Amino acid sequence: MSEGDNARSRKASFCTRAIHVGNDLDPQTGAVVPPVHFASTFRQPGAGQWGEFDYSRSGNPTRGRLETTLANLDSAVGDDESSGGGALAFSTGMAAIHAVTMLLRSGDHVIAGSDLYGGAYRLLHKICDRSGITPTLVDATNPAAIEAAIKPETKLIWVESIGNPQMTVPDLAAIAAIGRRHQVITAVDNTFGTPALCRPLEFGFDIVMHSATKYLGGHSDVLGGTLATGRDDLYRELAYVQNATGAVMDPMSCFLVARGLKTLDLRVRRQSETAMRLALWLSQHPRVARVLYPGLEDHPQHDLARSQFDGAFGGMLTFELDASLETTAKVCESTQLFHLAVSLGAVESLIEQPATMSHASYDAADRVKFGVTDGLIRLSVGLESFDDLRDDLNAAIG
Repeated sequence: MSEGDNARSRKASFCTRAIHVGNDLDPQTGAVVPPVHFASTFRQPGAGQWGEFDYSRSGNPTRGRLETTLANLDSAVGDDESSGGGALAFSTGMAAIHAVTMLLRSGDHVIAGSDLYGGAYRLLHKICDRSGITPTLVDATNPAAIEAAIKPETKLIWVESIGNPQMTVPDLAAIAAIGRRHQVITAVDNTFGTPALCRPLEFGFDIVMHSATKYLGGHSDVLGGTLATGRDDLYRELAYVQNATGAVMDPMSCFLVARGLKTLDLRVRRQSETAMRLALWLSQHPRVARVLYPGLEDHPQHDLARSQFDGAFGGMLTFELDASLETTAKVCESTQLFHLAVSLGAVESLIEQPATMSHASYDAADRVKFGVTDGLIRLSVGLESFDDLRDDLNAAIG
């Protein structure tokens, strides 16, 4: 039994599995870090005889190891990996989301949460609509509203475990039950939550997606996206889409994400701790109109978040100033430690203005309708000290 097999059981802690599953010792050299396979093609045993690998788009040893790790951490497979599900690694987070939408056909209907990443909004409203797929945005914190929006042609419900940018938290078990009741696929973007804190497949969801660019990689040096499912039928269809369309994660990116996973639990819990302290401090700041963070007791879904997340609430938080778009932009431009940049989830802290950055793809009317206000500021809390980050924000806010 290999070292990875010893750690594969659910009895092993998350951080142990993140280090060992999919990262067996190299049998040739004993290297504790598996080699990276850059080969684009592999010698076959004979004409028309297929080996384990043939062409790197269809399968690559480095990508396969990462997918093994992800499937385990996302609870897509059982202890013996015999459930039939699995995980897939894509070139970007948007490529992973796009693969899910390719399960749909012209005339199908998608229900998505209204607290939604701008890239997903753009894909649904400005790309998928070209193929005759119709989206409807619904408040994902209201399961009854989701169920009421279902039509005979509804084939997919898409939500975020923590909404972007308003930090809403949907009831995952309730939405999964709605999907089963109406035979609708349920999928969740768990980028903010990460598998260290939340595993939506355990709540009954069919598919979980992560932008590996963010917390999984964790160092702002890799692009990637992942999907995991416990359903064999969905896994086979998504794997077919991945191979046919070719948006696979390259070997070097797979190596970087696999390396990032080894410290994911430590990073996310430290970032969550600092985010909680910043949220409490911002709540008392005279210029801050409101703070949106699931860890705060006055968050509308705080109790639900406590039941769905493993002891922490993530490193993302949003706060709102009673200020114009221009004034808010100046605050974002004035920080020194918080870099003004899109993306999130890395060791360095980032600040952004959703209305002009991550959610600029929203139609203006929808930004107003769904609460992406001019005064909204989103923080990705890194691994710097709380005191330094607090002082940086305090100087910028004034």
